[in-house]
Amino acid sequence: MTDGDFGLLSPVSASPTVAALTGDRAVITAILDVEASWAAVLEDAGLVPAGSAAVVAEAASVEYYDAASIAERAQGGGNPVIPLLGDLRARVRELDIAGIGAASAVHTSLTSQDVLDSALMLLASRTVTALLVKVKGTTTALAALAEQHADTLCVGRSLTQHALPYTFGLKAAQWFQGVAAAAARLESLELPVQFGGAGGTLASATKLTAGSASTPFDLADALAAKLGLAPAPAPWHTNRLPITALGDGLAALVDSFGKIAADLLFLSRPEVAELGEPLAAGRGVSSAMPQKQNPALSVLVRSAALQAPGPASQLHLAAATFNDERPDGAWHSEWPALRQLLALALGAAGHLRELTEGLRVFPEAMRRNLDISGPLLLSEGVAAGVAPLLGEDGKQKLQGVVDETLKAPAAEQSRIYTKLLREAVPADKLSDAELDALLDPASYLGEAREISRRILAAYPHFAAFSPKGATRG
Repeated sequence: MTDGDFGLLSPVSASPTVAALTGDRAVITAILDVEASWAAVLEDAGLVPAGSAAVVAEAASVEYYDAASIAERAQGGGNPVIPLLGDLRARVRELDIAGIGAASAVHTSLTSQDVLDSALMLLASRTVTALLVKVKGTTTALAALAEQHADTLCVGRSLTQHALPYTFGLKAAQWFQGVAAAAARLESLELPVQFGGAGGTLASATKLTAGSASTPFDLADALAAKLGLAPAPAPWHTNRLPITALGDGLAALVDSFGKIAADLLFLSRPEVAELGEPLAAGRGVSSAMPQKQNPALSVLVRSAALQAPGPASQLHLAAATFNDERPDGAWHSEWPALRQLLALALGAAGHLRELTEGLRVFPEAMRRNLDISGPLLLSEGVAAGVAPLLGEDGKQKLQGVVDETLKAPAAEQSRIYTKLLREAVPADKLSDAELDALLDPASYLGEAREISRRILAAYPHFAAFSPKGATRG
């Protein structure tokens, strides 16, 4: 067994996909890609010997570099770029068999922060791309549930208590809205290249481009294009909005995951049993109780939601203490926080997609739980419809009916409420049929179906289909 961090105590993000996109190897790859792309930019501008970019690109293969050694040596200069550059230059010299001086294309006029900030933006871009693929699987599944269960009755709960009739379709649509809105925000973020030189003045690049047709800003834009990052109007080395905006976007997305997980954990309890996680061999097992089917996917997703605010706040703490033109520790504290957020979001997104795509829905249990409160659940609607029939003190009379009902045992409350209500309202003002209709939970759903439709219509990109009658607005 080799030493290393395999996520043993971070099961939500312990996956080969997460490691491949956010692990040390991915960081080294991103740094090398920045250096190789920069060499290509310099060669395109005629600022380094022809053929240099190809040599640097060949040397910039992650297989040549030892992550453990680089991590240990990074303590000497305070960041991993410095030891990796030493190794990269040595490799370029070995491969430069034509002796063209390709090493002059490595890191020329850059500083470590340029490379590492740009590399982290590149790492984030790759991770977010994979993350959004998983998210769209989730939102597609939620949109389908919203349509399929548009009329499936359940109970809406407020402060843990039964509140009003609801539909599972609207619940799924609200889950969809949380995820889609957060994902759209994340998707819209621009991840910019960083290029400022040693102190953020581009002094070295200005000297490099003297007499050239290119300016330092041209080179920065060309680097952004090669990396697939957004161009930056100016160096942002001490203005950390790109980092905090990314962190906030990731945290908000994980928040939306957490809402779903919290609901599912309650709704899958045996005494509620309205939903169930997808079944899979070995999933949800207990080490001591063979009969248990633990909601393991929801637990993992919720664990991410509980962890994400910490690293997100760390990014803001770092940004607020970015002193001078390169800070003494604040910048360094960003790196693990950002990577943890990326890993948590990506890991949780995978689990949530599996969960929503295979979610088991039990409408009979939803109706059973809805019926626990019986007609009392319609008290708000009854008050609105009946109070005007009873004169000025109509509301007080109806409240008296409710108060008297609540004195009875729970098992008797539905019968007693209906009886007292019938006695309080003259039949010539409200017939038995009209009263029955008033006490039908399906009659008091408000705009549940339209709200759901409008939510799906607002995010067609994430619904993966066009909701019936969809109009934006």
